[in-house]
Amino acid sequence: MTSEPTRTVDARDLRFAYGRGRDVLDLAHFHVDAGEKVFLRGPSGSGKSTLLGLIAGVLQPQSGVLTVLGEDLSALSAGRRDKLRAEHLGVVFQLFNLLPYLSVIDNVVLPCRFSRARKARAEASHGSQAKAAKTLLSQLGLTDPALLMRPARDLSVGQQQRVAAARALIGRPRLVIADEPTSALDADTRDAFLSLLIAECSAAGASLIFVSHDAGLAGLFDRSVDLMAINRATQNLPVDAANVGAGA
Repeated sequence: MTSEPTRTVDARDLRFAYGRGRDVLDLAHFHVDAGEKVFLRGPSGSGKSTLLGLIAGVLQPQSGVLTVLGEDLSALSAGRRDKLRAEHLGVVFQLFNLLPYLSVIDNVVLPCRFSRARKARAEASHGSQAKAAKTLLSQLGLTDPALLMRPARDLSVGQQQRVAAARALIGRPRLVIADEPTSALDADTRDAFLSLLIAECSAAGASLIFVSHDAGLAGLFDRSVDLMAINRATQNLPVDAANVGAGA
């Protein structure tokens, strides 16, 4: 029987550049242990969103080794990377990436349509995908039945952010990636969101990578990583130069 990997993410000598430009990411080593909750910080241009894209398998590095949940992403086909992401990763994108014409409920259960394993886990914990979605949305303060049937395009920015969070958490993924997930939330809603996010990850034994400019949140996590300090591509650049073309 294959044992679970002790590290959810393990990156070594990882390099990435957009097109033929300079490297925007050059990491000797970055890791996230199984079940660990990591707060990832750094100014705009330090490579945070780029690193998340690599871990999610939507970007591919020029060189280095990146292992996610025991799988070497560079050795996987695009289809296998998509399957790994659908089954085991929950992602809260910075721009939410909701489907505007789908209802709130349909957006939240979307990962279950792409993964039988994710669907099975949602149904095992709540009886049905819809019940799992409604439970998560209720914990995030979205309880109005009429609102749950509205298309995502009719929601406020803060409501969309919470729907995106529920979609990431449904079916108990093994790794949750959250890119500035509280930027549009007021303080009370932010605190409720963080409590749910951390509790759900703990209950599932999932790892969490949480990106935010709000350094005051770092104490809620097991470890804080300053990407600017470990990214060799930006260490010798002034901040203004690092901001050009490096992504978030």
